[in-house]
Amino acid sequence: MELGILVYLIVGTVAGGLINGLAGFGTALFSLGFLLSVLPPVQAIAIVVVHSVISGLRGLWIVRETIRENRRRLARFLIPAIVGIPFGIMLLNIVEADALKITIGFFLILYGGFFSLRRSLPNITHPTPGIDAAVGFISGVLGGAASLSGALPTMWCSMRPWTKEETRAVLQPFNGAVLSLTAIMLAVKGAYTFQTLVFIALTLPVGIICAEIGIVVFQRLSDEVFRRLIIGLSFASGLILLVRQLLS
Repeated sequence: MELGILVYLIVGTVAGGLINGLAGFGTALFSLGFLLSVLPPVQAIAIVVVHSVISGLRGLWIVRETIRENRRRLARFLIPAIVGIPFGIMLLNIVEADALKITIGFFLILYGGFFSLRRSLPNITHPTPGIDAAVGFISGVLGGAASLSGALPTMWCSMRPWTKEETRAVLQPFNGAVLSLTAIMLAVKGAYTFQTLVFIALTLPVGIICAEIGIVVFQRLSDEVFRRLIIGLSFASGLILLVRQLLS
């Protein structure tokens, strides 16, 4: 293995692991840019998906009680998302994935920039089961069409005055489930070659350690700071997504 490839793999793994541990999402957006610089797209995505799922297990564990207490809330997002994934895959033949990514990138930048500048954050306190389900379904469609399943739930959850544990109890298992399905589909397509498995074996311990560091920071944040962090990460995710698509 060339040293340059290993350096890019490690740097991307560090970035993705820290964000995953800190916020429970965003592994792909923050690490793919590095991996795509040295690896083919399918191989890079296959590695990031495994990193995100496995390094996110500890994040699931720390909010397991909150997940158990809010099973119905999570189901309102997750079940429609699973239904939406096949529709997104079918849209691949109709909608240009790159154009869709640019559109979502702009939306994330506008959303994150607008609420980052506001002193007070939105506080939607009343139950919204219909909107939750719609967000889940559309996210599944976006996941199948452009691997962007986490964008809408992140924005929607940051508008709710939930505790950081409640927010993570939606985002982490939601992303974990969708990405696990993605990993299965990639495996069926033969994406996990011997070389890919070697890259995963070399970098996964780094991702787990960095995720643990991110979790330590997460546990020290207040609920308000965590909400603002998610909004800020939405802006950063949109910017990274947009720049990557325009330069590709």
